[in-house]
Amino acid sequence: MSTYDFTAIEARWQAFWMEQQSFRCLGPGEEGFDPSKPKYYVLDMFPYPSGAGLHVGHPKGYTATDITARYKRHRGFNVLHPMGWDAFGLPAEQYAIQTGTHPAKTTAKNVDQFRRQLQALGFSYDWAREVNTTDPNYYRWTQWIFNRLFERGLAYQAEVPVWWCEALGTVLANEEVIDGMSERGSHPCVRKPLRQWMLRITEYADRLLDDLEGLDWPESVKAMQREWIGRSVGAEISFATASVSGEALGSDFTVFTTRPDTLFGASFCVLSPEHPLVAELTTPEHVDAVAAYQEQAARKSELERAELQKEKTGVFTGSYALNPAFAEGDPRRLIPVWIADYVLMSYGTGAIMCVPDGDERDREFAEAYGLSVPQVLEEDGTLCNSDFLNGLSQEQAVPKMVSFLEEQKLGTGKVNYRLRDWLFSRQRYWGEPFPVLHELNAAGEDTGERKTVADGDLPVTLPELEDFTPTASGDPPLARAEDWVKVVDADGKVWRRETNSMPQWAGSCWYYLRFMDPHNDQAAWDPEIEKYWMPVDLYVGGAEHAVLHLLYARFWHKVLFDAGLVSTPEPFQSLVNQGMVQSYAFKDERGALVPIDEVEETQEGEYQRQATGDKVERLVAKMSKSLKNVINPDDVIQEYGADTMRLYEAFMGPVTASAPWNPRDLPGVHRFLQRVWRLFDREAVTEAPEEVTRALHRAIKKVGEDLEQMNYNTAIAAMMEFVNACTKSEVGLTTAHAQAFCILLEPFAPHLAEELWAQSQGVGALADTPWPAYDEAWLKASTVEIPVQVNGKLRGKAQVAADADRDTIEGAARDAVAEHLEGTIRKVVVVPGRLVNFVVA
Repeated sequence: MSTYDFTAIEARWQAFWMEQQSFRCLGPGEEGFDPSKPKYYVLDMFPYPSGAGLHVGHPKGYTATDITARYKRHRGFNVLHPMGWDAFGLPAEQYAIQTGTHPAKTTAKNVDQFRRQLQALGFSYDWAREVNTTDPNYYRWTQWIFNRLFERGLAYQAEVPVWWCEALGTVLANEEVIDGMSERGSHPCVRKPLRQWMLRITEYADRLLDDLEGLDWPESVKAMQREWIGRSVGAEISFATASVSGEALGSDFTVFTTRPDTLFGASFCVLSPEHPLVAELTTPEHVDAVAAYQEQAARKSELERAELQKEKTGVFTGSYALNPAFAEGDPRRLIPVWIADYVLMSYGTGAIMCVPDGDERDREFAEAYGLSVPQVLEEDGTLCNSDFLNGLSQEQAVPKMVSFLEEQKLGTGKVNYRLRDWLFSRQRYWGEPFPVLHELNAAGEDTGERKTVADGDLPVTLPELEDFTPTASGDPPLARAEDWVKVVDADGKVWRRETNSMPQWAGSCWYYLRFMDPHNDQAAWDPEIEKYWMPVDLYVGGAEHAVLHLLYARFWHKVLFDAGLVSTPEPFQSLVNQGMVQSYAFKDERGALVPIDEVEETQEGEYQRQATGDKVERLVAKMSKSLKNVINPDDVIQEYGADTMRLYEAFMGPVTASAPWNPRDLPGVHRFLQRVWRLFDREAVTEAPEEVTRALHRAIKKVGEDLEQMNYNTAIAAMMEFVNACTKSEVGLTTAHAQAFCILLEPFAPHLAEELWAQSQGVGALADTPWPAYDEAWLKASTVEIPVQVNGKLRGKAQVAADADRDTIEGAARDAVAEHLEGTIRKVVVVPGRLVNFVVA
């Protein structure tokens, strides 16, 4: 009997696939392309190639897409299944600052490592389509898309308050700052105004919201996108300001509210600490308290400030606003103006009216500071103490109040969004340069005139630098390249290149389009090729990208659609978020985490520190270097082989579910592949037992149906049932059965499947062999086992032909429980295929 030598088998077939370009995808215009086939574009969210390489969690999604890609090839599809690298990013730049190693060298080394690891797992990517966002031939077209945004008025500069991290030397997005510290490195961050490039994503807010309806995406992702966009229908209301005596101050402000009908209940107003009127409205006795509160708020992220559960804090400015619902002289007209950090300048107008009777947050604030809580809502939600709105429901009262405000010129109906324009600048070296020039006058000063670099002069490549830190003046690192920064045009005009760089999001906003036509040096993509492949049929990636990456990519795609450059309004038709592969970790009695390599198992389910013997508790946690629970796929492949790892990743449970990596389960999956090897090692037969043929047809049906639904774990279980049936038969497979099973196995364990296909004299490329058909007649069991009851209690089971008549079933049942039928049989109940029950006196 031969040995299942997975190391030799996997090396042989990976070399064969690479040499033969087995997974080369042909598209429109390429020789050999078959336009009669349906297309299927299956895409992974391409990875950032970190220095740590892959851990076993990364391939879960890649395994899922590869299984589907291989299955679709068997089903006769033209399959586009590419891979590339989202390779710009802060880690490589930080490493360059620390070591002097150019980010390009670090990135190239990391990419080589990732590519090697992915190829070792046998993924059927078309490596001829590999792209890298740091390649000038790629970011040339990222800059070209920026030019389209600029010429359509969607890219502009503005001075905005941003998170600045001195240690990292760059602006950080809100989600990159936690408790006033950078997510990466935990460095202090402060809010400060900087001139930044912005993209008008808000122009597309309604379409980004409405077009979610036609997408086959998880409802949870759609809900997160809707929440991020935050469409609110209401009104903007103008509030005049006054002193405590009612004297007008002239510093009016506007609030946005979704409940203008509750205006009669507004008993105070709150401004954001950053609101431009705060300084004007703060009276001398409140200056110190207001300034201290503003400084405190500047150290918090917007996510922290908007947290509903946090304690409400604020400071009175000393000034008042005039509630426009009340006439002059009414004491309810004069209401205090506070500042509080839960009000954000980035949402609405940076000012709110507060109705404690209609809003829980406002009530908590009012109760905390002793502010009035006038009633304006009955228990059934109708308005009261609200003049002309009394007795009306919200649906009736809102339009009536909006009409009143517009007639009195006190406000207007308004649709508002939580979504803000996209801050698109980074003060980094390792990013795409902006293709933008700023005109300078004779004194070297910026005139305010800007233009983009002509498309024909792209790409604007990164200059060579040795120092990647910001300049002494705080300018980005690119400002150090003085010869690169200064540009003199043909007319003698002097220009300064933009020295900010684009964020890492830029390259990932459109990579799915470049994959379709990666070697085109005349255009970002050919229109005919784009029209054939788009949209992406299946997009798989982590839930952590549920909002920003997907929202940004959808925005760019819609801009390109409006420009007539793509043929679909949405890029990704179907989205799947794979679950996280977790790992075990341990904590001691104090709750401190203990590295996994310091722990040993004493008995089933009990663990202790190796050095001290102290008991520790096992828990499931995210893989991390600090816990030393990161599992390298190289180690798994060396011990068990790539096919075992692929099969285990697919067998862990539903692709969307998270589960811990359990090394104890790997041998079981490996034994299944060994059993398959031994099955094929038997001498082939010319005719198989009926039970084997039936098992094969059941497997063909079940595996095919499960693959359509991405139920990989149950498809594997169906293959295991077939192998069990074959093992029991104790004979070999027919050539037809062996080849059919190779096709079923190929999406999951392609190396072993290829080896067995060759052994069973399979003709042609296994990857392109049509999926086998099942025969309905073979799905019906030849015999069935029927429970037999006596007086309602199970006493035995009878084996009968699946099409046996009632008399035959009853006879077999009598034989099965003869010893329990003493006495008079009063009644016999026969339910064919289900049960037999004897009623005995």
